[in-house]
Amino acid sequence: MAEASDLIVVGGGPGGYVAAIRAAQLGMSVTVVEAEHLGGICLNWGCIPTKALLRASEIHHLLHRLDEYGFAADNIRFDIAKVVARSRAVAKRLSTGVGHLLKKNKVKVVDGRARLSAPGTVSVEKDGKIFAELAAKHIVLATGARARELPGLEADGRLVWTYKHAMVPQAMPKSLLVVGSGAIGIEFASFYRQMGAEVTVVEVLDRILPSEDEEISALAAKAFRAQGIVIHTGAKVASLAKTANAVVATVVTGGGELRIAAERVISAVGITGNVENLGLERAGVRVEKGHVVANGYGETGVAGVYAIGDLVGPPWLAHKASHEGVVCVERIAGKEAHPLDATTIPGCTYSMPQVASVGLTEAKAKAAGRQVRVGRFPYVGNGKAIALGEPDGLVKTVFDAATGELLGAHMIGAEVTELIQGYVVAKTHETTDLALSHTIFAHPTLSETMHESVLDALGRAIHF
Repeated sequence: MAEASDLIVVGGGPGGYVAAIRAAQLGMSVTVVEAEHLGGICLNWGCIPTKALLRASEIHHLLHRLDEYGFAADNIRFDIAKVVARSRAVAKRLSTGVGHLLKKNKVKVVDGRARLSAPGTVSVEKDGKIFAELAAKHIVLATGARARELPGLEADGRLVWTYKHAMVPQAMPKSLLVVGSGAIGIEFASFYRQMGAEVTVVEVLDRILPSEDEEISALAAKAFRAQGIVIHTGAKVASLAKTANAVVATVVTGGGELRIAAERVISAVGITGNVENLGLERAGVRVEKGHVVANGYGETGVAGVYAIGDLVGPPWLAHKASHEGVVCVERIAGKEAHPLDATTIPGCTYSMPQVASVGLTEAKAKAAGRQVRVGRFPYVGNGKAIALGEPDGLVKTVFDAATGELLGAHMIGAEVTELIQGYVVAKTHETTDLALSHTIFAHPTLSETMHESVLDALGRAIHF
């Protein structure tokens, strides 16, 4: 007889473990089935360890600017093995913490791979053998996603890397080709360039960071090129020729073909959901374009089966998955749940400079038929930015011209990944440009750029 609980969560990543804890708080008995690591890709191979690496690159960057701040040091060097070891230690610490949180909330964790085997039942296997049958009225699928591979760009772990390989280099490559310029590609391009590698980025679309506002994308490209990163947009890798310890890529651009040689290649061309071997077809769960189809509550249309997070598609963000997990289990528990509003999900790229945004870009707002009022404020007009030695950046706000509704905010510069939350709160609570203009921002802070951008949209900017 199958072991029963109120809820089974398949996957212990930021969507799954948060859903499990919230369900336990609501009085449900919960079982999580996890095949690899609690915390999922985010804690183990994504958000957290990459930020640890990027912190190292920030320090390396600052050490080579010491003279600006009145310091001097000789023989500055780094040990890539220690940089990677710190990153892995940070990931392990947080993954272990997730285990403690689940235990604290009396969530049972089963180590294995789950498959929908019958209505309300999953079978769990390990090392090719089924060892458990679990039953629950409600089953939440949160198996996440993985890097998409293109023909000819398949990762081999030696010369061609995915993000996983890029996080644990055994040695620093002298040159690197990054294929794809979304957040993942740009973060790795930034890390390796700041650590001294020659970096080339190839993007098939007409600009890097294509999901960001065009103005911000252009500023990012300018900043990266100034750092020495070579960027080719409107370009496609047609083939890779591998040698003993390098790759030569044939890249097709609007102006013809290029040959780009690099010691290593990072493929960052997108994400596909982990939909395989879950028993979805047998259960009648729809899959489209590599992702499970679900509504705003995580409901798949099959009674008792739900899906959340990267498994159901973009944006592929940990905080989006966590929020969906909460919405889903609160819906299951009969609470008043509200579907996720995609326009309130912040996006962050932790490169140097950082990029962050929420809501509609200026172009998308206009395409939606909105009459817009746009405000801008540069970092060079901010006292704290000047004091920090970080005068390059821009804050851009997009408002509805008729109602003052905040439609979107887009930022590039130091610490914008922290600042963006102010606009996320404002947008979530439907704050207007006038309300924001009357808000007092502490001085001196980088956040004053946010206030000034709002003022600029009203024609009232003070410091520029």
